[in-house]
Amino acid sequence: MNLCEFMVPEAFVPHLEGTKRDDIIRELVNGLAQAGAIKTENIEDIILRLIDREKQGSTGIGKGIAVPHIKHPSVARIVGTIGCSRAGVDFASLDKAPVFSVLLLLSPPDNPDRHLEAMESLFGHLQRDMFRKFLRQADSRETLVDLIQEADESNSSPRKK
Repeated sequence: MNLCEFMVPEAFVPHLEGTKRDDIIRELVNGLAQAGAIKTENIEDIILRLIDREKQGSTGIGKGIAVPHIKHPSVARIVGTIGCSRAGVDFASLDKAPVFSVLLLLSPPDNPDRHLEAMESLFGHLQRDMFRKFLRQADSRETLVDLIQEADESNSSPRKK
């Protein structure tokens, strides 16, 4: 699955203002709502469920990355966004390091296979040092969009298959 199939560029936040995990989650969910990817009446419940998910186990996977994700009944299709923090945020990551890049994913509960495909796509890219480096260096929405498009193109090249 290509990242462009579910990432919502209008919701990308290249300069997160929040300094705490819950603030970052709120900022990214609000961005998805402002972009029209989710309904505004569901914002608070989605945020609460994402925070509950974090309390069960951090989605801070290490190397400056967090991937908060849930399945929510109000979500019609898989949607995702990216946020970048210059200062770094404590996500209780596995490696105890601050998080600089947050990739948030929301999926409908009735299609777990597509959710797993989206997660697999994200993690496939996040394993690449260069992708993480460019993600952390991104300073505009346009740069993030270019990065996602280039990642998808590199996935579809004959050498990568």
